[in-house]
Amino acid sequence: MKVKELTEILEGSVVYGMDFLDREVYTACGSDMMSDVLAFVKEQAVMLTGLVNPQVVRTAEMMDMKCIVFVRGKKPDLGMIELAEEREIVLIQTELEMFTACGKLYQAGLRGGSGK
Repeated sequence: MKVKELTEILEGSVVYGMDFLDREVYTACGSDMMSDVLAFVKEQAVMLTGLVNPQVVRTAEMMDMKCIVFVRGKKPDLGMIELAEEREIVLIQTELEMFTACGKLYQAGLRGGSGK
């Protein structure tokens, strides 16, 4: 799935990364606990979270994620946007709740790291 399609499915808006909307993403995870993302998530491409702090961008970078989706109307601050820009990580914002956003992506064919 392309990031552009993901954005449309989530009725989201691109905060940063308009130049990268053609990137392919194959898997996703949803968590507000970055320690869980680091400990349990493998081979992810998209992170959905309601957590808004620079650690989110740093975690995404460490896990080689291509895109971060902020759910529940959360918006990253300027420092996070600049950090994402340096690392070329797309930032998307949606009003959807985490459960709904994950469900829509799953229904559209995006899976977790295990592919199940």
